[in-house]
Amino acid sequence: MQLNVTGHHVEVTPSLRGYLEKKLERIGRHFEQVIDVHCVLTVEKLRQKAEATLHVSGSSIYADATEENMYAAIDLLTDKLDRCIKKHKEKVTDHHAVEGRALRA
Repeated sequence: MQLNVTGHHVEVTPSLRGYLEKKLERIGRHFEQVIDVHCVLTVEKLRQKAEATLHVSGSSIYADATEENMYAAIDLLTDKLDRCIKKHKEKVTDHHAVEGRALRA
């Protein structure tokens, strides 16, 4: 999984990038077919926003989160992405093959 992090009105520090990489490892464990991730971190006065686009085979998954703290926004973003990737994985899984094996036994 290739990670591309961009800052808009904020400098992406190594600690911020490391925190984001650590949080996105969870998504890689749930779904191995993530091609790349593009993440944009934005600061607007008192709002701090994290948004990401995951490119998986066949589609793209987008999520964003806004909080007062950038680390909290990243936490919320990864939770949303985790739910979306589980939903995507459920959609692409062929459930009919399991039913066929159960009928033959």
